[in-house]
Parts: sequence; C-alpha cells; structure tokens
Amino acid sequence: MFPLLLVLLAVPLFLSARKQKRAMAEQQKLQNDLAPGDKVMTTSGLYGTVADASHDTTIDIEISEGVVTRWLRAAIREKVVDVEETAVEKADDHELEAEPATTTTTTVAEPATAQVAEPLDHNAKK
Repeated sequence: MFPLLLVLLAVPLFLSARKQKRAMAEQQKLQNDLAPGDKVMTTSGLYGTVADASHDTTIDIEISEGVVTRWLRAAIREKVVDVEETAVEKADDHELEAEPATTTTTTVAEPATAQVAEPLDHNAKK
C-alpha cells in the first residue's frame, strides 16, 4: 500500500515538472528568435516593435514613433499579430478565391530606423 501511495504522489509531480520545463524551453526559444520588426508584448503589458535584437541579454523596443526603450529579453512575454493584418490577410484570401485570375501585389514599407538613447549615468553627481 505504501509504494502505491508514493507512485500516486510522484506521477503528478513528474508530469507537472515536464510541463513547466517544456513551457520554459518554448519561452526561451521565443526570446532568442526575436528579430527587428517583430511586434511583441512585454510581461508588463507594453506593446511595441523590436528595433534592435543584436544584444545577448537586452532588446530595444520601439513603443512609439521615434521612442525606443531597452528591455531585458526575459521581459518579452509573446509575439503579437495585429488584428488589422489578420483581417487584411483573410480579406485577400477571400478575394483570391472569388477571382483566381486576378493577382494583387502589395508593397511593404520598411520600418523607420529609430535612434536609441544612451543609458543615464546614475552615478553622476548633481
């Protein structure tokens, strides 16, 4: 009876540890695969566009036109897809199904290059 009780307690513990490990691996992969132009949401709920992802531990996010902030990569919760982009893609799919002979071309504007401000020197005397 005692070994059965140990098995009943150990199996859920083992399964939850595997699930957590898998979720952490997915989050790490997401944070390492970020590239300029990706739209992201931080853990604090801030939405922005990746401006620079060349640093190992930090990432620059453009939160408004010309406003770039530096974040730890660990602060990125997820990549987001604009609702407008999804609606346009669905509309294009329906148009293509209705008129197969018609081809449409869209041009993608390159994102503006934002300037990154230098970090503040907190040790400077006032």
